[in-house]
Amino acid sequence: MGESKYSLEFKVSCVKKIKKNDLSIHSVAQEVGLDATVVRKWKRFYDLYGIEGLQRRSNRRYDVKFKLRVLETIKAQDLSLKQAAARFNIAAESSITNWRSAYEKSGILGLQNKPKGRPAIMSDYQRKKKKSGKPLTREEELLLENERLRAEIDFLKKLDALTLKNNKQKPSKS
Repeated sequence: MGESKYSLEFKVSCVKKIKKNDLSIHSVAQEVGLDATVVRKWKRFYDLYGIEGLQRRSNRRYDVKFKLRVLETIKAQDLSLKQAAARFNIAAESSITNWRSAYEKSGILGLQNKPKGRPAIMSDYQRKKKKSGKPLTREEELLLENERLRAEIDFLKKLDALTLKNNKQKPSKS
């Protein structure tokens, strides 16, 4: 998980200013230069979960059962996104919005976690196929050679373009 924009100590001090000094959320937010909604959210999570409620919770992955339970509870009890996020200790209300739209679009399959990041260039099947102990057929050898030659040509074209670009940028001495 990444670093929070605000330290845990800072969040706790803001909440304690509200509780101990009997200050309003708005005045504390103004004092520290934040939007009141941020401070209000911190106070709500602190009231519900204590200090753990203020610790960074983003990038958490939720399973399908949990997402479905959240959506069903929202519908059954007519909760707002803020109420549901606070009750289930979810960092961002937008996560619930995304779950709802995915559920409406694809049903329970829409709630499944999808792999993140760039997909692998080759599938595991293709890698295993190349590493098998069997000798390659003539056709497979030619296809591999063809692939290597295309990659080499692409590389040389890019190198040629880069060299040409560098030569144009240098002023001539004549």
